[in-house]
Amino acid sequence: MSIRNGAFPTSTVDDSKMPWFHGQITRDQTERLLRGRSDGTFLIRNSTNYPGDFTLCVAYKGKVEHYRIYLVKNQYTCDHEELFDNLIQLVSHYKRDADGLCHRLVTPQVSEAFRLQCEAANREERLTEFELAGVIIPRNELQLGDVVGHGEFGDVLAGFYHSNRVAVKTLKNGLSSDLLNEARIMIGLKHSNLVGLVGVAMDQTGSEVLMVIEYMANGNLVDFLRSRGRHQVEKEQLLRFSTNVADAMAYMESRYLVHRDLAARNVLLDVNYNAKISDFGLAQKVDQKTVDRGRGKFPIKWTAPEALREGAFTNKSDVWSYGVLLWEIYSFGRVPYPRIPIQDVVRHIERGYRMEPPEACPTPMNDLMTECWNLSPSERPSFAMIVARLKRHSDFN
Repeated sequence: MSIRNGAFPTSTVDDSKMPWFHGQITRDQTERLLRGRSDGTFLIRNSTNYPGDFTLCVAYKGKVEHYRIYLVKNQYTCDHEELFDNLIQLVSHYKRDADGLCHRLVTPQVSEAFRLQCEAANREERLTEFELAGVIIPRNELQLGDVVGHGEFGDVLAGFYHSNRVAVKTLKNGLSSDLLNEARIMIGLKHSNLVGLVGVAMDQTGSEVLMVIEYMANGNLVDFLRSRGRHQVEKEQLLRFSTNVADAMAYMESRYLVHRDLAARNVLLDVNYNAKISDFGLAQKVDQKTVDRGRGKFPIKWTAPEALREGAFTNKSDVWSYGVLLWEIYSFGRVPYPRIPIQDVVRHIERGYRMEPPEACPTPMNDLMTECWNLSPSERPSFAMIVARLKRHSDFN
């Protein structure tokens, strides 16, 4: 990426490597990137009208303000009063104080070049981890079959690896880093009720990334429940599904892992109808006090209110989701919060609304759901407590 004909003043760092530097983009392109962004979102681009200078562009009240950055005797300035040795210093100054700008600088508009640079670095880091963990699979040893489903990042195919049946997750364009992150989470997970990672395969160019996982012969839990109903599925089996999931989540809880997308659609059934949690695309390892403002798109009807409002994802927000999953199980796959528009769900919950128990749901199971839906995360049971209750009491049937 060229800056001032390819050269900075020799005393400066390479500002072109910064996330907010967009190089040769036009004013119109800038307007499209920043219009509608929150106040203080910014980027720096090469000046169109004054070669060698730059333009600082800032979103403010639905518009975009453009400020010329002058290069004066190997220093940068917007006002000929404050002088900076490089653009990084200039950005740091205006992050502290607007100092004549429409708004202080808050959030960089990340350039595509920077995003790709991070993607490549992350990819190399992940591949090194996979090599050390011994989970790299030679691509020519993997046979791919028909599409059997659709995952977070792309299609899921049936396949064979060393004559063993497997499922293979492919990826959509530009999401290799996300798929590799999911595989990274799965490397350290070993539990009979979590879908296991077999390995990661890629072609010689590295452009195709495939995540190979345990094959689950009986599909996802919600489809199973809907296709059979209460006349074909015994209460003992519903309890077993509930306990399988709680067991796996207690294991994740003990490892400070938050799933963040726990729902019946993400629980798969093996050949013996054991339930196993899958889809770790939104999972991450966090301390219980960590507040995460994740970039993922979280399912409103399954996500705890504090997670939607504040980005506060903990094991207790997974407990809330587990309560919704229990409702799915005992309603035989119905969509939660029937007749309530999705945009109104959180408002109803915060005003005290809770779903009615499914027909014929055992009272102790409904009580457990209600406890999982306590507005105060600290008042919800832990997964370890849930497992102990499910295994101790026969009246859940």
